[in-house]
Amino acid sequence: MTTQAPRPPVPPFTAEMAVEKVRLAEDGWNGRDPAKVALAYTPDSTWRNRAEFVTGRAEIEAFLTRKWAKELDYRLIKELWAFAGNRIAVRYAYEYHDDSGNWFRAYGNENWEFDENGLMAHRHASINEHPIAEEDRKFRWPLGRRPDDHPGLSHFGF
Repeated sequence: MTTQAPRPPVPPFTAEMAVEKVRLAEDGWNGRDPAKVALAYTPDSTWRNRAEFVTGRAEIEAFLTRKWAKELDYRLIKELWAFAGNRIAVRYAYEYHDDSGNWFRAYGNENWEFDENGLMAHRHASINEHPIAEEDRKFRWPLGRRPDDHPGLSHFGF
């Protein structure tokens, strides 16, 4: 059990709460502040991200710092796939470029498990990516939070 104040919405999730939780996670990751994002996870949170295993907030923060130093102009969209009790499944896509100006789009699925305070205790991510031409980008909002009127994943058929 954590001593941190609850981070609403907290489980058990309703459909509305699950959609809100997903959007809050998307907003946090689009803010690209590793220290702030790490606070959404339990102090001993465990991740599987592709073939990398991460444990605890310090490792999460270090992972995200490395990630966003390489994945420039990162923009992410998450969409609820399923939920039950204290678990949420999402699918997502993000676009970024490397330091040579090469653009990529990544697609993934995540399974999340939350503690009673709404902090994510477990994150399991499966991700694949491919190069895209700059003109094929779909996520073109200004860096930061995706505007409410910007299309989601289903709109793009991702």
